[in-house]
Amino acid sequence: MPLFSRGTGSKNIVLANGEKSKHFTFKTNNMNTSRTLIYDGSFNGFLTAVFTGFEQKLSQVEIQRKSQSQNGLFTETETIFTNVEKAKRVWNGIRSRSNNAIKNIYFAFLSEQKGIEPLLYHYIQKVMKSDKNKESDFSDDCILKIGQLAHKVGREKHRMEAFVRFQLTKDEVYFANIEPDFDVLPLISKHFRSRYADQQWIIYDVKRNYGLFYNLQGVELISLDLKDVHNNGILKSNVFTNTEHDYQELWNNYFQSTNIKSRINKKLHIQHVPKRYWKYLSEKKEAV
Repeated sequence: MPLFSRGTGSKNIVLANGEKSKHFTFKTNNMNTSRTLIYDGSFNGFLTAVFTGFEQKLSQVEIQRKSQSQNGLFTETETIFTNVEKAKRVWNGIRSRSNNAIKNIYFAFLSEQKGIEPLLYHYIQKVMKSDKNKESDFSDDCILKIGQLAHKVGREKHRMEAFVRFQLTKDEVYFANIEPDFDVLPLISKHFRSRYADQQWIIYDVKRNYGLFYNLQGVELISLDLKDVHNNGILKSNVFTNTEHDYQELWNNYFQSTNIKSRINKKLHIQHVPKRYWKYLSEKKEAV
């Protein structure tokens, strides 16, 4: 039975029977370990991870949310603690190069697409190394992907601003459910705070289980234990005021009476108002 040692470089295999040994040489290579940075899932946490990557001069790095982290066999992991000052430095550094780039980064981050963090890290590297408007170079596959994601998130933002339907609760708070494809609540806060500044309201993302609450002073993030998802249904709900259902009926009747059947284009209508939003639209009560 041969006795041998294993390591880097050339090694010999020596027979153990005491006879004249025969020597065999082999080489082993060092395994290249990859680096993974784990952050808390917040945008500031992600920017802190970017700061760490640049500080350590990492050309390639895997950045993962703590809730979704997966460690490889040859992976070195480092937990990143959110540092607002470091996040601001990254934000200001990118913004000094391009306002469009920082918008694309934030919007693409909110897409929550799998593997978005390392792609964004690569995008930021390109923006910071370029003296020109790199974010407009759509011949670059990375730049193109981030631009496309940012556009999709922006479109979802505008849809939510148009499709939110409030219902007045017995607590005198206007309440609306949404279920967007992307995490657009941070993007629509300013719109509704400005448009409905004189009333308290809650916009709740039932898909991500958090919402915005405006209390006439400012907007804060909340999380509710909702037993029921309050759709704009035909039946009355004990949560909302008695007049709320009457107003919805009035709006629904108006919507139906103004339709011109001969000019209905269902394909175009669904294109502008996808069916996945109908359950939260009061004018679509009878359609869902």
